[in-house]
Amino acid sequence: MTLVAGVDCSTQSTKVIVCEAETGAVVREGRASHPDRTEVDPQVWWDAWRTASAGLLDGVEALAVGGQQHGMVLVDDAGKPVRDALLWNDNRSAPQAEDLLAEVGGPQAWAELAGLVPVASFTVTKLRWVAQHEPETADRATGVLLPHDWLTHQLRVGGGAPTTDRGDASGTGYWSGHTESYLPGMLERAFGRNLEVPRVAGPREPVGETAAGIVLAPGTGDNMAAALGLGLQPGDVAVSLGTSGTVFAVADRPATDPSGIVAGFADATGQFLPLVCTLNAARVLGAAAQMAGAELSDLDDLALSVDDTEGLVLLPFLDGERTPPLPDATGLVHGLTRRNATPAHLARAAVEGMLCGLADAVDALQASGITPRRIVLIGGAARSTAVQQIASSLFGLPLVVPPPAEYVAIGAARQAAWTLAGDETPPAWPLGGDVLEPDAAAASAARRVRERYRAVLDSAGPLLSPRSGTAVADPGE
Repeated sequence: MTLVAGVDCSTQSTKVIVCEAETGAVVREGRASHPDRTEVDPQVWWDAWRTASAGLLDGVEALAVGGQQHGMVLVDDAGKPVRDALLWNDNRSAPQAEDLLAEVGGPQAWAELAGLVPVASFTVTKLRWVAQHEPETADRATGVLLPHDWLTHQLRVGGGAPTTDRGDASGTGYWSGHTESYLPGMLERAFGRNLEVPRVAGPREPVGETAAGIVLAPGTGDNMAAALGLGLQPGDVAVSLGTSGTVFAVADRPATDPSGIVAGFADATGQFLPLVCTLNAARVLGAAAQMAGAELSDLDDLALSVDDTEGLVLLPFLDGERTPPLPDATGLVHGLTRRNATPAHLARAAVEGMLCGLADAVDALQASGITPRRIVLIGGAARSTAVQQIASSLFGLPLVVPPPAEYVAIGAARQAAWTLAGDETPPAWPLGGDVLEPDAAAASAARRVRERYRAVLDSAGPLLSPRSGTAVADPGE
């Protein structure tokens, strides 16, 4: 049995999964936590890797790292970090994002050049922040890496320059999916001078070996690894319901969305991965359960005990929102009457509100050129029966609910197996899971739910944006 390993170096933890290379069957796994911060010493990732992988790698022949996108690791001539890494969820560079947006000709120019519109999560804005606020630190830096680049390089022995892949590079703001190349002028504009950047390896290219002789695959960003772990095919749209929500699909050409809602990422196979991110997903259900005086485990029964909210609408922007771009918004309950003022109606309104926002994200992908044929529903909230049943109606497409798994780490392992085999395409690992077909009888009710949500959203502008701004959507983890 040939074994491969995949690593998910996420914001919160490092997970290591060992899989059988031919089938993808998981045979071993480990985990170690990270501190809950928006900037972190990269040594934390190395320590977590050593803890999570301890005793797991016997017999492993190839390995790949999937890492949180957009993090900035500035290094000196010796490859040592000159400061803690700024992570995707560090928002201090929001003013720098606005400056760069204005300097380079506005959203259309950015979308055509880099495939995305600058927001605080992207690496290019963090470079500008360091250059402006920490000039002495900036003077010591000679190169910039992403988290997965840095960890892969630490694993590599025998020298060689750092490497990355096109998927993770596409989330920096200084690499273009349109030209498949870096944008050195953008780096110089952001940082004041050019920096060394890692070589972009091919999707299945070996980039070195570990001290134990394990072949290193190029690795990729976490969303790209998740797409690989799910085995997304054209027409598949992944809807991930974690604390935040992400909606993404595989495409054969880069997206160009000047609104900034759709980020035109590349994927890990040579294609593209247009992606929309919402800030509020599973957290909405937890808040609704608290408001209803119920346990989260009771939310399914509550939400399914009524067929309709009878006019109750919940706009789920509890912590501001990225998509639509409402960074200062709060949640809003509309249409409250004595008849629908019940825990059950509130629970159903919360599920519908969360899913309507994600259905809007699917619509944005469709407007960018994606033709959705089915929804692949993953993440913690995807296990909810109420979420599954209501999503099937609201999306109006076949709904696949794969078994719970660490799909970022599995995708990295699949890339490792691909690199080891050297074939033209990745190995075919079965996904499995349940399939729910949309209920034709519920289609008209689902349309009314979405129309009601949209009407409330369109009419609530002043309440949702107490401080006007020009922020755009912030695609992230």
